[in-house]
Amino acid sequence: MHPDSIEGHSEVLLVFCTCPDEKTAAKIAEALVVERLAACVNRLPGLTSAYLWQGKVERDTETLLLIKTTNARFEALRMRLCALHPYELPEVIAIPVTKGLPAYLRWVTACTSVDV
Repeated sequence: MHPDSIEGHSEVLLVFCTCPDEKTAAKIAEALVVERLAACVNRLPGLTSAYLWQGKVERDTETLLLIKTTNARFEALRMRLCALHPYELPEVIAIPVTKGLPAYLRWVTACTSVDV
């Protein structure tokens, strides 16, 4: 195995969540990091979304959050995201990280540990 990857590692998750604007995204990102539900949250403003909602095609400009967390913290993160988010049905999609720099993956795990 290459020293910069961990094959089959799925403790770390990448969670996607869209927000209606940068102010909301910043508030949610900060809360998740401060509360140790995420090690890092990237905000990508200017995303254009087209989606079906209540039978109609909607188009909105949104900010995407890329949230780094762990399986152990996902349920708490999901609940907190739903509590903070203004959408009736926020996007919360988690993808397991199967490869990555081992030191970075350990850092994500350490930052989200509730034992610290």
